[in-house]
Amino acid sequence: MDQQDLKLSKKLISSYKKRLEKEILDRSMKLKMPQNKFEEIINNNNELINLKKALEDLEMESESHSMSDF
Repeated sequence: MDQQDLKLSKKLISSYKKRLEKEILDRSMKLKMPQNKFEEIINNNNELINLKKALEDLEMESESHSMSDF
């Protein structure tokens, strides 16, 4: 994967992660859940955990690509 592909992938995954977090927040607000409860939901959501991991992996790959450019 080249640098441009990595940047696009990170951008798309990050955008999706933010939308998912916003959806959880919006639904929690409609249900009048306490803040600590929807924070717990966000922190323990499997899909969000996987997205965070994917972003970390892409960041590490991006760093290794940039180091190999030297």
